[in-house]
Amino acid sequence: MGNTFGTLFKISSWGESHGGGIGVVIDGCPPRLPLSENDIQPALDRRRPGQSKLTTPRDESDKIEILSGTFEGFTLGTPIAMLARNKDARPQAYDEMKNKFRPSHADFTYQTKYGIRNHEGGGRSSARETIARVAAGAVAQKILSFDNVQFSTYVERIYNIQSPNLNYFPSLEDIESSPTRCPHSETARKMEDCILKAKKDGDSVGGSIICRIKGIPTGWGSPVFDRLEADLAKGMLSLPATKGFEIGSGFEGTYLKGSDHNDLFEKKDDQIRTMSNRSGGVQGGISNGEELYFRVAFKPTATVLQNQKTVDIEGQNTELMGRGRHDPCVLPRAVPIVEAMSALVLINHRMRHHAQCESFNFGNRDEG
Repeated sequence: MGNTFGTLFKISSWGESHGGGIGVVIDGCPPRLPLSENDIQPALDRRRPGQSKLTTPRDESDKIEILSGTFEGFTLGTPIAMLARNKDARPQAYDEMKNKFRPSHADFTYQTKYGIRNHEGGGRSSARETIARVAAGAVAQKILSFDNVQFSTYVERIYNIQSPNLNYFPSLEDIESSPTRCPHSETARKMEDCILKAKKDGDSVGGSIICRIKGIPTGWGSPVFDRLEADLAKGMLSLPATKGFEIGSGFEGTYLKGSDHNDLFEKKDDQIRTMSNRSGGVQGGISNGEELYFRVAFKPTATVLQNQKTVDIEGQNTELMGRGRHDPCVLPRAVPIVEAMSALVLINHRMRHHAQCESFNFGNRDEG
């Protein structure tokens, strides 16, 4: 069903915004991986609410507990169960939303599909479910670190404030230097002002995040239906509030002719490389050894603290004033979520490639 993701490294998540907590089970993690809560908590700290004046004031520590699948600091190869308990729920803030649908929120579609919903904090449709993705993604990233796969994920645009293209690979320290998680300091200051103004006005703003990954070898991806970029797109568009995905040159590439868009090959340092990277590190659905990069668009937060027209559960016209604690902009907290989902996609393709193409030696690979 819709709460499970992956093939060889499979995760299943559960929990609601105002329930007992959010949890995830990982099935398929290799044994003997050194792993403790300390490997996972830093990623959750980057995702948690209340971390700056730009985010929701909900005060959750999101402390992760590993309940199974490890022994004496190592994974066992058995299912890993993890849990982060909810501590600061305020369901009374959502009383009016029990019978009224928030515009552009999942309230209406959940109610119509299931005939029942948990209106407190949005229930399962709340972005709080992404705790499970980030926790599982931290495990995937640790495995990928042994292959020297490196991530640099940051906010590139908020509303109409765009960071210039960065010709270096920003470090985690660069990205964390601003609460906006934009490593370009001048742009970050403008972004911060923009978010604070939206917050003051009871409004919200959206934007885009870029994820850059280096160290991926040639060969990851499984055409035709499980092309690497196709699985990345599914992973990213499964995130709350996402509205767009593009890889490499994306939509801008459609303005070029083929002779201008093509990434020309060259032999460099005894390796086949491309002289440009409009492909974004993927060709034919398979990684080509270049830096992988893609962008994800996030809409403005649906719940705004303004009076808006809507309908109630009986279909009658009414109005609703948004209440509760919400992010005026989801992008700063979405950075580790995007990174986690990309790691979950990559670990599956890394394991699938090894299983199909590197596990057997028939003695004829170099023949012909």
